[in-house]
Amino acid sequence: MRTKIFMLLLSVAAITLFTNFYTTSLSGYKIGDKAEDFRLKNVDSKMVSLKDYKNVKGYIVIFTCNHCPFAKAYEQRIIDLHKKYAPLGYPVIAINPNNPAINPEDSYENMQARAEQKNYPFVYLFDEGQQVYPKFGATRTPHVFLLSNDLEVMYIGAIDDNSQNSSAVKNKYVENATSALMKGEKPNPAETKAIGCGIK
Repeated sequence: MRTKIFMLLLSVAAITLFTNFYTTSLSGYKIGDKAEDFRLKNVDSKMVSLKDYKNVKGYIVIFTCNHCPFAKAYEQRIIDLHKKYAPLGYPVIAINPNNPAINPEDSYENMQARAEQKNYPFVYLFDEGQQVYPKFGATRTPHVFLLSNDLEVMYIGAIDDNSQNSSAVKNKYVENATSALMKGEKPNPAETKAIGCGIK
């Protein structure tokens, strides 16, 4: 009898542990979580990890892509973010999370062409097999995750409050969040709603 009860309790514990892990993996990172490093192929065919960056203060990780109108609308703003903050220790790490079998415009070869055409100053990584974006919990392109240098998630969400018109932006969420980190402060808001195309 005791053995049966013990086995039942063990089964319940295992199911609970699996459910919690599965739910967490589906929902992705929250503010204050530590992100896992990754190793993805850049458009120059080199493999890139966050640990490859030396003497950085943080990372502006942006899930984006080629085809999405929102990603295209934010393209120059992403370039400007890197040019402004990379010299201050916060480089942009752009990642394409889409499956090219569903949208061929987001193929690795098209990523290379786009990066060359627009002269991207940042890495543009391919999440081949879609292993990385679910861990982050990215759902849109673009979707930003601002990390500290020890990979703590400090901000999640949109780049700013106007996807259609850069000149009409009132709240530069990523810039404000990054500036807060540079001052030793926590971003406020720490989370906003990402606006963009759903990840394919």
